[in-house]
Amino acid sequence: MELVIAAAVLAAGIIAAALTVGRNGTARSAGVPVGAQRAEQKAELVRSTERSHSLERSLDSRAAELERRAAELERREVALQAERADVAALRQEQTRALERASGLSAGQAKQALLKEIEDQARHDAARVIRQVEEETKRDAERRVRSILSVAMQRLAASHAAETTVSVVQLPSDDMKGRIIGREGRNIRALENLTGVDFIIDDTPNAVVLSAFDGVRREIARMTLEKLLQDGRIHPARIEETYYQSKSELDDHIVELGEKAVFEAEVHGLDPELTKILGRLRFRTSYGQNVLAHSIECAHLAAMMAHELGASAKTARRAALLHDIGKAVSHEIEGPHALVGGDLARRHGEPEAVAHAMEAHHNEVEPQTVEAVIVQAADALSGGRPGARGESLEQYVKRLRDLEQIATRHPGVDKVYAMQAGREIRVIVAPGAIDDDRAVALAREIAREIEQELEFPGQIKVTVIRESRAVDYAK
Repeated sequence: MELVIAAAVLAAGIIAAALTVGRNGTARSAGVPVGAQRAEQKAELVRSTERSHSLERSLDSRAAELERRAAELERREVALQAERADVAALRQEQTRALERASGLSAGQAKQALLKEIEDQARHDAARVIRQVEEETKRDAERRVRSILSVAMQRLAASHAAETTVSVVQLPSDDMKGRIIGREGRNIRALENLTGVDFIIDDTPNAVVLSAFDGVRREIARMTLEKLLQDGRIHPARIEETYYQSKSELDDHIVELGEKAVFEAEVHGLDPELTKILGRLRFRTSYGQNVLAHSIECAHLAAMMAHELGASAKTARRAALLHDIGKAVSHEIEGPHALVGGDLARRHGEPEAVAHAMEAHHNEVEPQTVEAVIVQAADALSGGRPGARGESLEQYVKRLRDLEQIATRHPGVDKVYAMQAGREIRVIVAPGAIDDDRAVALAREIAREIEQELEFPGQIKVTVIRESRAVDYAK
């Protein structure tokens, strides 16, 4: 291509020179001698010829340089292809050597490497996930403790003082004979009507009424007190007084239900549910009054719902009604949570309220935040210190079981149950258990207590390991 361009440039130069000579000759023909003109034209042609020869020599040298470069490029390309072939052969030889050394083919080695990378990635991901879960759990536990502590501090509740007996004071011991009546007819009439046991013993100036049904026991108490005020005690008067007391108690139960609804700040409750709720005033659970427990749960649930951003209205309503099934559990078969949920639905309560009532003992799996809040409020109200009473036998048995669970572990020296069974301190032999094992032992004992015992609240497990250095002065 360069040769063609150079030839074109040379031809153009010759033509330009000829045209110049012609123009000069024409211009100078006038008044100039012919010999001088020809000499000048000849000199111009000589100069043009020299320039053409110079251009030809330059083009020849360039063409030779291009041919040399083309040959050099071709030689290098051949050498590069040879080197590429050598590299490919070396790579194949290296691959075969690696396969012989590892006993794996290239495909197998690739799969093994990919699997190793995948396993490492899974391991790293699992570690990150575990770390995030632990951080989330710590934050959640801190948040839960804060919410529960705030709720407990804001609510002042009474201690348990309920029993299954009532005591009626008599003006004198002479009234015991009149209550018994001729051949026991008066006391039989009282027990048959009320369904309550009248215990008349050596207790001075007192009659003990015993029954698990608090409503019946209250009717019997009111009946006996009215009879003592009236002074006329005989079967006919007993029956009349009994029905009068029963009617008065029905009105009183309605008042108790309305008062509970007002204290719990629940509005629009069905009148029948209000009446059934009032009957819980005469029902106890481990010595804790169920109506007071329900009101307390309503306040706790509302506080926690506000903290968590849930529906305080739903939580408060469900917590107040969560144990209403206990008021009719002797009339309807089934767990009181399910009975209460059906009762709430029949009287127009929302499904969210009924579900939270049913789920507070896990008869139904909790599906809402409010249901979990009602569970927590129920456990908190029943598990706080002083909320529920227990017999001396149960108390001693629980302490003994706690000590036995801790004692059966190797390396344990002494065990002490403290704070009414709320804390257990385990002293271990320092030579048999090191510090790391002490931490694991505390966790093992706590897990075994959770699995084997039922208890309200929580039990603190403290493992104590003491190191002693002994020397003697001689």
